[in-house]
Amino acid sequence: MGYTRTTMRYILLAVVFLVSASMVEAATLYMDPNTVSLNRGDAAKISIRLDTDEAAGECINAIDAVISYSDNIIPVDISVGKSILPIWVENPVINKENNTISFAGGIPNGYCGRVQGDPNLTNTLVEIFFRAPGMQVGGGEARSQATVQFTDETTAYLNDGAGTPASLQKIGANFTLGDNVGSEILDPWSGDVQSDDAPPEEFSASVEMIDNKWFVVFNTTDKQTGISHYEVIEETYSQSKLFDFGAATAPGVETRSPHLLKDQSRNSVVRVRAIDKAGNEYVATVPVDESARRFSITPELMVMAGIAITGVLILLGLVYWFIRRRRAKKNTLANLEESDSGVLE
Repeated sequence: MGYTRTTMRYILLAVVFLVSASMVEAATLYMDPNTVSLNRGDAAKISIRLDTDEAAGECINAIDAVISYSDNIIPVDISVGKSILPIWVENPVINKENNTISFAGGIPNGYCGRVQGDPNLTNTLVEIFFRAPGMQVGGGEARSQATVQFTDETTAYLNDGAGTPASLQKIGANFTLGDNVGSEILDPWSGDVQSDDAPPEEFSASVEMIDNKWFVVFNTTDKQTGISHYEVIEETYSQSKLFDFGAATAPGVETRSPHLLKDQSRNSVVRVRAIDKAGNEYVATVPVDESARRFSITPELMVMAGIAITGVLILLGLVYWFIRRRRAKKNTLANLEESDSGVLE
């Protein structure tokens, strides 16, 4: 389902719970670090961060960002594992045709600054990994410089109960690309993926009625590399108890929440598999709701009915064949007896 950026802004404002807060003059959206030097084939992690004016009580509860990058730098991947945004209206997307990266998310009650007592920077929105081309840059000094900038479409919204756009200072990043290969390859993203051995956070899925149809609803986070995707598996619950199809290890349908269930009869166990970018997974299970179940002609029942009908037809065929054989044998014996009688006379 596609949305325009304007529609995204309206949706973003609708899903975030707006709570009254003080209005101030400016917030800062910036890239950390904002200057990077890379050799051929090296990669760097750029954190997109948000600063507010804590002294003035500024709170931001929604960000709608569009980032542009020059064509001599390559975005590799995006991680939201450390993001302060719990609500995602638009998951981060890399559009290599337009050289843009976009995302939209929000924070109920707003982000008002670094958590007191936390020595770390608790203001990360996303982490973007960029790689320098593996070939020589060429083209002189102009091609040895790459830029990553926030576009004019990027907007932050105040937590003022009305979704007022905040005055926003935007600071991008500049890359210097060398033509030499370093003594060792810098690749922080591969290192993050290799060191991530923890599954996504535990979560529960639920089956809910939306517009008179059954959907499975789910959501979780991953604090290391972030969620890669979700898969939904529907295990058919055998009404006859003779067959059980499906398993937790079965292939799932890649999807997002909410997911329309194929089995609208609610005769299936539903499993939601969350997979992070390192391949770790967590599976949430929704058992069959006996109160919601209703009889339906499932593929399994059709198979069983076909087997039963085939068995009956085979049995009838054998009976018919046996009767015909008995009759033929009886007729043969009768003919032999008549022939024997004629010879004796």
